[in-house]
Amino acid sequence: MTNHLHAETRLPRNRNEGILFMLIISIISVNTIAPVITGLELGFSKEVYLNTLKIIPVMWVIIVLSVNLIAGPIVAKLTPKIEGQNDGFNARVLLHIVLNVTVLSIMMSIIGTWVGTRQISLKPFENFLHIWPRNFGVAFWIELLIAQPIARYVMKKMHARQAAQTASVNS
Repeated sequence: MTNHLHAETRLPRNRNEGILFMLIISIISVNTIAPVITGLELGFSKEVYLNTLKIIPVMWVIIVLSVNLIAGPIVAKLTPKIEGQNDGFNARVLLHIVLNVTVLSIMMSIIGTWVGTRQISLKPFENFLHIWPRNFGVAFWIELLIAQPIARYVMKKMHARQAAQTASVNS
């Protein structure tokens, strides 16, 4: 995001807030996206869900590393080439979500299959054109409607509380 959005109350303003923001999004995303995609792949049942819970900690680590080491740098390079100078906050957030989800869903359609099946195989490549659009759709809507709004709400409330504390100290 660009500097003029740095003052935006719905976004993190420093490293610690950035970590909190990422933790909120990643925990919500991994705990919703993985079970939904696995359920769509294997059927929705208690057994499938419980097996999915076993791989969530591993997937969470993979996601956090992927966001920071791969998706983040790619999105940071692509965003300025695509966004317009007059784009508003919502347009920029939507672009950021689309780019991040695209990169991560491509990666996780392959890596997630390997982690879920506990074996490295060609299966995710053979089924890629079938599974990736579905995985992208699930991840996109969860990010857009659940994970990102909750994280931005937390930031907004945190910044409002900080502003109120600063105002009371200055009074």
